[in-house]
Amino acid sequence: MRKAELTTGFVLAFFSVYLMWKSTELPIGWIKDYGPGGGAFPFWLALGMFICTVLILVRSFMGVTPESQSTEPFLNPESKRLFFVVTGSLTAMIVLAGGIKFGEVTLFPSLGVYVAIPAFLIFYMRHLGKHSWRLTLTISIVTPVVTFLFFEKLLIITLPKGVTEEFFYLFY
Repeated sequence: MRKAELTTGFVLAFFSVYLMWKSTELPIGWIKDYGPGGGAFPFWLALGMFICTVLILVRSFMGVTPESQSTEPFLNPESKRLFFVVTGSLTAMIVLAGGIKFGEVTLFPSLGVYVAIPAFLIFYMRHLGKHSWRLTLTISIVTPVVTFLFFEKLLIITLPKGVTEEFFYLFY
């Protein structure tokens, strides 16, 4: 597990630096009479991810976490199983949010982000995390509301709503 923690830390640190570099192609500062530049949110989020990654790496090198003291192999059978379950559930969430289309043919209709996110959170928190129903439902309801307010109202970025679009007419 120590190798997995270190490998993931270095990969995420590299990815964070890449995202910060790419986001500087757009203005990252404040634009007078407009607001933050197009690269501001990506830059600061990537910087936050980089700082968190550095903290994970420091803690790993110091041997503070149980993972950093582990001598287990990089990918044991349980880790592989969890990797495929999480990858499969994330893929399912993306398909639920955006649907599947080949040209003009819709193989699976979009259910929208506001159905996909709670479905993923319920599965992930309840099945994998073994959290209580109270916590699972609270997070699964609050997260789409905050996502809607942040993207649709604050940033004015429309997310795919799929079959739930008519429920949002009230908010516009």
